[in-house]
Amino acid sequence: MNAGDAVCRSLGIAVEEVAEGRARLRMRISEDMLNGHGLAHGGYLFLLADAAFAHASNARGPVTLAQSAQVTFLRPAEAGEELLAEATERVRYGRHGVYDVTVRRPCGEIVAEFRGQSITVSGRPGFSDRPGRPDGTNSGRPVSSGPGGAS
Repeated sequence: MNAGDAVCRSLGIAVEEVAEGRARLRMRISEDMLNGHGLAHGGYLFLLADAAFAHASNARGPVTLAQSAQVTFLRPAEAGEELLAEATERVRYGRHGVYDVTVRRPCGEIVAEFRGQSITVSGRPGFSDRPGRPDGTNSGRPVSSGPGGAS
């Protein structure tokens, strides 16, 4: 999964550990990740937490996607800081799961808390399983799953 994630690679997000229902990732905050206040943009903190959530929820297979997620920002982060995101599965029931992710500094100080709900799917995420061409392939266009589309 990590090999196909161009966003995480471009941001230097490193996978330290992945086990069934758990994951730990690291990211260094760069100058390009700062908001107008000179602090780490919340979107990058969310992205780091979401990436840890994705690894933890997909560790045992099959394909699992985010159904919803929420983040609470507790402390600001600055350029040059390295952050660690640790994801833990809280419960998995049927096709659904709940995961908590803590984003912290290496000293242990918590920067953000994230909770994600997952759903296990079949087929290629975000694309129709219905044949769209005579050769049995679809058009490659994403299929909307309602408001917000597929993630």
